[in-house]
Amino acid sequence: MTRLTGRALRVTVHIGENDTWHHKPLYSEIVHRAHAAGLAGASVFRGIEGFGASSLIHTSRLLSLSEDLPVAVVIVDSETRVREFLPQLDELVTEGLVTLDECEVIRYVGRDGNREPTQGKTGTKGKKSL
Repeated sequence: MTRLTGRALRVTVHIGENDTWHHKPLYSEIVHRAHAAGLAGASVFRGIEGFGASSLIHTSRLLSLSEDLPVAVVIVDSETRVREFLPQLDELVTEGLVTLDECEVIRYVGRDGNREPTQGKTGTKGKKSL
């Protein structure tokens, strides 16, 4: 079971949905490399509208000519582990924005596949009532 609490570092990679690495979506390559590096977690969020250094507005609205929507890849782990991962981002991200933010993790617990059903009743998915 993975646990992380206390001070951490969040890296956010802002790229375009159509950005690729060896004919594969760049966001996917970043997530797979973060996983291979043993980082605590990574998530990809797709934006509905935005612009970057090119000043071109990308939007999901109908009749728009742009389909290259903004994507944010967010990774959180200890500062040491995130900083060790940064050279891989330098290699992968040729256009985009990478930001680092200090954060505090108050609870991060991985799923334990060997857990027995609990005595308490289950509420919404993943939430248990006492």
